Amino acid sequence: MILKRLLLLLKPLSVSSPPSHINPQILEFLENRRKVHHDAINFCQAILQKKSIEWKAVHRNNLSQPINDVDLVVTVGGDGTLLQASHLMDDKIPVLGVNSDPTQIDEVEEFGSEFDAHRSTGHLCAATVENFEQVLDSILEGQIVPSELTRIMMSVNGLDLSTYALNDILIAHPYPASVSRFSFRIKEGDQPCSPLVNCRSSGLRVSTATGSTAAMQSAGGFPMPILSQDLQYMLREPISLGATSNYMHGLIKRNQTIVATWTCRKGVIYIDGSHVNYTFKDGDIIAISSKAPVLKVLLPHKFL
Repeated sequence: MILKRLLLLLKPLSVSSPPSHINPQILEFLENRRKVHHDAINFCQAILQKKSIEWKAVHRNNLSQPINDVDLVVTVGGDGTLLQASHLMDDKIPVLGVNSDPTQIDEVEEFGSEFDAHRSTGHLCAATVENFEQVLDSILEGQIVPSELTRIMMSVNGLDLSTYALNDILIAHPYPASVSRFSFRIKEGDQPCSPLVNCRSSGLRVSTATGSTAAMQSAGGFPMPILSQDLQYMLREPISLGATSNYMHGLIKRNQTIVATWTCRKGVIYIDGSHVNYTFKDGDIIAISSKAPVLKVLLPHKFL
């Protein structure tokens, strides 16, 4: 890979003060997490200083415009930082995730009875400080190439949303205790591939293969090969669907679209979590497919 310009996208250091009554062990743990992340940022910057690459570092909260004019994005944080970067990226620039603060199993075992000692999962992160320079050199030498991950495209009343989902989307009423009312069917072009399903539930979740091991699997879905171009959908806590109960959960093939008509006063599409969302209203039609531009990701060895 010809690599001349690089963007280093950083998870910000925590600046909020924890409550004074918090367990001292937790305070020490949180301060250590902050230090480990800070050290990881400094380490990655020191490595880049040694390379013949033009680069700049930006905190992710300071980035709101599409990413362009670089040859590689390196995120330093966890999966959340990589997901945030993906929302501003097209299908041309690859991204490498550096897990700045990996979970330490011995910590989890030692403190598990006191508090949650998990750190960053880094499911999509191919590097840590332990191997960042080695992975970067392999990219520069063309020994590692990015994989193309499917993303979700959404439209409301025929207008495409500007953000693509790498993990999953949730379509639901904005208030969790309220019932979501909508109908949907799966189509291939203009031809229906399923009956019309009229449902009352807690919403509709759709995931990519990448996101199939996250909330989808926790809700009873199944993990998919990460390079699959299909999507997986599931109704959340549906009230009895009668004859259409077989369509509570299934796949949306690459050439198919799931089309939902909303019949509540309010609705929200949550994209890869809660930070990016779009509102819609009664009567709006939401179309969901895997026709979004792919995202090029340097994946961990476990996926290769």
